[in-house]
Amino acid sequence: MKICRIAWFMFLLVPSLPAEEMVFPETQVRLCEGPFLHAQEMNRKYLLELDADRLLAPYFREAGLPTQASPYGNWESSGLDGHIAGHYLSALAHLWGATEEVEIRKRLDYAIAELEKCQIAHGNGYLGGVPNGKPLWEALRDGKIESNSFGLNRYWVPIYNLHKMFAGLRDAAEIAGSVKARAMFLKFSDWFVEWTKNLSDDQIQTILRTEHGGINETLADAFAISGDEKYLRLAERFSHREILDPLLEGRDNLTGKHANTQIPKVIGFQRIADLARNDDWHTAAVRFWENVVFQRSIAIGGNSFREHFNDVRNFEPLLLDVEGPETCNTYNMLRLTRMLFARDPSSRYADFYEKALFNHILSTQNPRTGGLVYFTPARSGHYRVYSQPQTCFWCCVGSGMENHAKYGEMIYAHTEKTLFVNLFIASRFSWKEKSIEVLQQTRFPDEDFTEITLNPEKPTTLEVRIRRPHWATSGVEIAINGENVPVCPVKNGYISLTREWKKGDTIRVAFPMKIHVETPPDRSAWYAIFYGPILLAAPTDTKNQTGLFADEGRGAHIAHGPKIPLAEIPVLPFQPDEIAKHVHPVQGADGSRSLHFRIDGMTATLIPFFRVHETRYVMYWKTIFDRMVYDSADSVCDVVYCGEQQPETDHAVAFKNSVTGTEGDLHWRQARPNGWFSFQFPNAKHANILRIRTLPVTSEQKMTVWVNGEPIPPLTETETERTYSLPAASKYDVCIRSEETETPKVICLELQKE
Repeated sequence: MKICRIAWFMFLLVPSLPAEEMVFPETQVRLCEGPFLHAQEMNRKYLLELDADRLLAPYFREAGLPTQASPYGNWESSGLDGHIAGHYLSALAHLWGATEEVEIRKRLDYAIAELEKCQIAHGNGYLGGVPNGKPLWEALRDGKIESNSFGLNRYWVPIYNLHKMFAGLRDAAEIAGSVKARAMFLKFSDWFVEWTKNLSDDQIQTILRTEHGGINETLADAFAISGDEKYLRLAERFSHREILDPLLEGRDNLTGKHANTQIPKVIGFQRIADLARNDDWHTAAVRFWENVVFQRSIAIGGNSFREHFNDVRNFEPLLLDVEGPETCNTYNMLRLTRMLFARDPSSRYADFYEKALFNHILSTQNPRTGGLVYFTPARSGHYRVYSQPQTCFWCCVGSGMENHAKYGEMIYAHTEKTLFVNLFIASRFSWKEKSIEVLQQTRFPDEDFTEITLNPEKPTTLEVRIRRPHWATSGVEIAINGENVPVCPVKNGYISLTREWKKGDTIRVAFPMKIHVETPPDRSAWYAIFYGPILLAAPTDTKNQTGLFADEGRGAHIAHGPKIPLAEIPVLPFQPDEIAKHVHPVQGADGSRSLHFRIDGMTATLIPFFRVHETRYVMYWKTIFDRMVYDSADSVCDVVYCGEQQPETDHAVAFKNSVTGTEGDLHWRQARPNGWFSFQFPNAKHANILRIRTLPVTSEQKMTVWVNGEPIPPLTETETERTYSLPAASKYDVCIRSEETETPKVICLELQKE
């Protein structure tokens, strides 16, 4: 989010950014025919299928007003009630900015007007859908605070929930210019200031142990909009020192942490750094970005497995798990990237943006249905699950609605005398301040060139900087009006072209694309094949894709179908350093160039990963010369990883006198003396074995296991693993209890079928 997007009438109130460049307002950029315009249109259809009254029902309920419709199910009725409504506002605002379509504006204005009724009914500026939220905010206000990674006074991430509405109102104000949304945003911010005024810094830091989205960013936005420093001061106080301080000191403490809990915090650090001229906090944000991009991200540009940052020394767990990179993570990493680019317009930021945009974000929308993806497994032979508009309300549905509505936001940027071309996406835009229209015509990546036509009203001297992609190792060719020009100078990764431009001047940029191979950041023997910036993958088969289109089940966002044993996945029959030369393009039936490739000696066909849908696939390969990783299509029917937010929430965690923690990159949960914790498991797959894995047990640690209200004895028991025979049942409530001593630290519970 940049100040240049705030409505013009606010400029006198807003502190200017110290950034060298500014991105263009979304209302000035329009997509042209191509995969991104198609994705935008599918997203439009998805948004229009949603019932605003059902999304807003939690807000009416909490305001004590009659509801117009029943609320949606799934996450919208299990504790995160109302969180999608904030994303909905943001998505509509972005889509209106991208299209200025009347129907989209009508939907946005209707939602804001209805929400205003709820805010007025509260009478204090509050606007939330958190179930029975009033006693929560009163208890926290009075300093009664109980927090863990996903629970604040036993509520599921309530400040995270509020942050979505804060961000939605902000986007409606800044992008769509809604005066009403602006006033509501500031009233909501005032409520937040009043609610927290008596909390100490230590109490706030205790609250921040629970996932809270980017609340520090939106508080800083309130300062940017209003000029009132009380919001900026509170934004600084609501910045989590557990993450900020190690970054300031140059230490990496991210391994094992819930990834998307941390990224929005850092977006807030950078926003505050821009507004407060704080170079140290900017440096902290850059360090975080470098760590995640260069040490923790895989071929698609995404990061994490089972929602957590993996050990940078070992990517095997990420490459074998079915819960691969989460879409929300990349959504937020691109927001951070855009902000850092504004401070330092370097091609390294645009290079990462391109990689993650094409290979992850574009791939997370089903091009036929518009359905959205939560996890993208890197595991060979697995598949993705797609949302449906009336049943699925995951966090990645919310961020997904926004992703496919704002593709125009990073294609171009500018300073007073310079135009940046960052991305090669068919589009047009109007630089109103310079009276210049720009048209970019390209079929990239199906073509390896783009043509940029400048149409100034009168001859204008201007520097045009065109990104020189890091993957264009064969060089870049530039022609202006058909005449070749030298590719120099290169500034910060951009080719610089300065001249007096006349109407109709055309720049043709050709960047020959080549096959190259990447390994994960730990340099382990797994190989991803790229054509230029485009990740290539092999569709395999469509068998046993259980839950391909998700219902409203609590864990329906996970691809629960059987894993293909890695021993059955084809391997490449050549040395790793020879892979690239054995991959060849396949011409179209008419002899034209296509993005299909064959591999010598194999039947697999490679295509862009963003075009692989409704099928199993391979994106990472082994060769016959590598250490093989063998596992089986395991017998695990269900699993909960203790101490990890989403798996525990998906299994209805309950507890008393219980704590969580980490050891290395392992999470655990433990019951203290006279405490307990429990999980609920459906048993559709007819499991008959319960396996409990723990950290090594000391002689003082003991536990009993109860299933459906009855204690059961272990079949086998070792220092780190116990198995139990399960009675036949359609579902299980598994409770681990302590008595006089604490229990072992439990890593996971698995239901298995013999």
